[in-house]
Amino acid sequence: MKVERHEAVLVALRTQGMCSVPGLAATLAVSEATVRRDLAELEQQGRLQRVHGGATAVDPMHRPEEPVPFARVVLNAKRQKEAIARRAAALVADGDVVLLDIGTTTMLLARALRGREITVVTSSLAVLDELRHDDHVEVILLGGVVRRSYHSLVGVLTEDALRQVRASIAFLGASGINAAGSSSTPPSSRCRSSGR
Repeated sequence: MKVERHEAVLVALRTQGMCSVPGLAATLAVSEATVRRDLAELEQQGRLQRVHGGATAVDPMHRPEEPVPFARVVLNAKRQKEAIARRAAALVADGDVVLLDIGTTTMLLARALRGREITVVTSSLAVLDELRHDDHVEVILLGGVVRRSYHSLVGVLTEDALRQVRASIAFLGASGINAAGSSSTPPSSRCRSSGR
């Protein structure tokens, strides 16, 4: 699975600084040709730098920023997001296991759920901040790589943890909805999930 391989390559580069093609092939249990294709694609996305025989991590100081940082997005359409959060909170019953996606609207939903006897599962550090001192809400934080600009945890660790979760209800965020009703999310925040 290419997405998981790419994330594993990036995690390896962040922890080791540099990785060789043969080393990555052995770690990922794929051919060296597959690793070379993955490295070429990730380099084209600006997520790593290829060097002779392998790749190195991109200098974080030169990595492109998120399209719109969390601190700015949280102020956009705040009243509408709060109304959505109140409406969503009304759908949650006591005792529910609630899966909350990352994003500013789900952060406001977490605020609206304070004081409820529920369990919240999330990879959002903003949701954690909203609920960390609430003794009524049990919070389960999924692991992963910290994406500081969007107050979240992402990557293969997050996805692996998510596969083990069974929720009563889930609230997923989106960056926008077009006239045809399709939702969109920036490529950097997409993640695949399993569960019901």
